Amino acid sequence: MSRYDIAIVGAGIAGASLAAELAPHASVLILEAEEQPGYHSTGRSAAFWSETYGGPDIQPLTSASEPGLRDYLEPLGSHHIARADERASVDEYLAEFDGSGVTLLEVDPRESIPGLRDEWAYCVYEPSCAYIDVGGLHGAYLKTAKQAGAELKLSAGIEAIARENGVWKLQTRAGAFEADLLVNAAGAWADPLAAMAGAKPLGIQPYRRTMVQILTDPAPPERLSHVGHIGGSFYFKPEAGGRLWLSPHDEIVTDACDAQPEDIDVAIAIDRFEHCVDWRITKLEHKWAGLRSFAPDRRPVYGFDARQEGLFWFAGQGGFGIQTAPAAALIAASLITGNAPADVVAGIDFERYSARRFG
Repeated sequence: MSRYDIAIVGAGIAGASLAAELAPHASVLILEAEEQPGYHSTGRSAAFWSETYGGPDIQPLTSASEPGLRDYLEPLGSHHIARADERASVDEYLAEFDGSGVTLLEVDPRESIPGLRDEWAYCVYEPSCAYIDVGGLHGAYLKTAKQAGAELKLSAGIEAIARENGVWKLQTRAGAFEADLLVNAAGAWADPLAAMAGAKPLGIQPYRRTMVQILTDPAPPERLSHVGHIGGSFYFKPEAGGRLWLSPHDEIVTDACDAQPEDIDVAIAIDRFEHCVDWRITKLEHKWAGLRSFAPDRRPVYGFDARQEGLFWFAGQGGFGIQTAPAAALIAASLITGNAPADVVAGIDFERYSARRFG
């Protein structure tokens, strides 16, 4: 039976980024249930980085991640638009990020979004918003982890977990393994994994999010930004070949699963888009769904379990796990190794995200 210092369950962006940080300091095993890493949430990301996405609780993590993401970002910008009756929402949005260091500008959205319907009177522009090369980032983390000695086992779903004499005994579809520390980076499966390990689930709930790829007439302007409703009812962004990615920004409660889009959610996305701009949809090319998993207070969970010795949570990262990956991995690695945190995250209050806040 192979023995490791640390076993990380989940090879999505969470598990991959943390493995890359830990592998130089310990022997690391990454266990992935699927045939390929990043099959669920990571592989179905909307692929943009926004400092305001997720709200003020998440913004410090996102902003601190920019240096680590720099090689994987491409300028995009974001127009957060509001209807004429939503002036108060604009003021609240600006107040939430006042003093955060995030640049936000009030602009006339009709100057940048041709075909915008008349009721969309207000806009907050976020110039720092960018595309993320998710595949490149995820692959780089896995490569870095491997070069430092980490091992990745695919098709290695957990079948049984036991803790004996301070050591985790892990039975998987790929064989049996032992580890001193078990890291729960299982995304939507975080609570079920914790229960298997004898820990109390934290109430991490998966939600389904829908995305469609469309063509329109007219085609999107060449320099179109990300466009989203400040109230959170839709967003769309340009992609290669004049395409748009469109989401109704839905959060549908679901079990952990291989999420699939529902026709009603696709229809809602299209309806909201048509109430935003006067562009005609000429083709729906593709539709898909992914999972976003939140703790009850919608903050991510980094840290040792309050009761189960040897269990470390790295979960509940919602839809912002990719854009916060560098900072999150640095924080978790510092907590696990006991090493001083990297300068870029030293000013962040780690306790806000601790697993022990749930008691």
